[in-house]
Amino acid sequence: MEQKAIPEVMLNSGHTMPMFAFGTTALLLPPNDELIPIIIDAIQAGYRHFDTAAMYGSEEALGLAIVQAQNQGLIKNRGDIFITTKLWCTDAHPDLVLPALKNSLQRLGLEYVDLYLIHFPVRLRPNEGIFPKGEGVLPFDMKGTWEAMEECSKLGLTKSIGISNFGAKKLSELLQNATIPPAVNQVEMNVAWQQGNLRKFCQNKGIHMSAWSPLGANGAIWGSLAVMESPILKDIAITPGKSVPQIALRWVLEQGVTPVVKSFNKIRMRENLHIFNWELSADDLTKIKQIPQRRAGLVREFVSENGPYKTLEDLWDGEL
Repeated sequence: MEQKAIPEVMLNSGHTMPMFAFGTTALLLPPNDELIPIIIDAIQAGYRHFDTAAMYGSEEALGLAIVQAQNQGLIKNRGDIFITTKLWCTDAHPDLVLPALKNSLQRLGLEYVDLYLIHFPVRLRPNEGIFPKGEGVLPFDMKGTWEAMEECSKLGLTKSIGISNFGAKKLSELLQNATIPPAVNQVEMNVAWQQGNLRKFCQNKGIHMSAWSPLGANGAIWGSLAVMESPILKDIAITPGKSVPQIALRWVLEQGVTPVVKSFNKIRMRENLHIFNWELSADDLTKIKQIPQRRAGLVREFVSENGPYKTLEDLWDGEL
């Protein structure tokens, strides 16, 4: 069966975004000479939306892969590829946002990104490292940080701006002062963490959602087997002859959400794209609603007695 083209969504910024993204993070990220061919394979397979972040360490390889893809004639120009990158918590200070984006652009070798996200509603001391040690979490300056994100947009360094890992409460706070609303909220979402309340909230506010960990990230330290080993998904997959990952990804797509899926395996990265020319049945959707719900990525490192987030409920707006 012929693979259909990846659909696009119109964001509130007026720019379109492919509704299927290739993730470029890994627990043990391959070196550039291995990662670049993987990204080239993904472009050959049909991926046009690539998700990276300052924290991932994959920006440089992604930028080099885009150049190679263009030289090989796989894409015509920069505009054929949609790039999302993210501001890490150590740079989530109003005066560090713009320099951080410029550093990401330098690593990517690009003049602009298509989407720039605040990675977490968390601010760390600038030299803290990836995760805080002790009391390294500072109060998050929502207003000042978002104003700096808006400045990045006004300067044309990013076409759209957004957020990641924001619950409805924090997103409401941001919207109170925003001149430019977030175009996207990227959060953990899959059949085992369906984010129904947040999806409704974002839909009402005209904010598109994208889903990291749409397959449960079972290879990660914090990941879960709740998606890939779901007996309900295995049962649904039997009838149409689809795989469990395909059922899980199709469900995310049918919620109007963009999956961000990572597979560095050439066969699986192609199989993951075969979700656009069929639909789940009403019975399938009813069964999926019965899957037990639990957030897997808790990021306990951001919680401490003396920090701004004293409990996981504080960090995740009570959505656990």
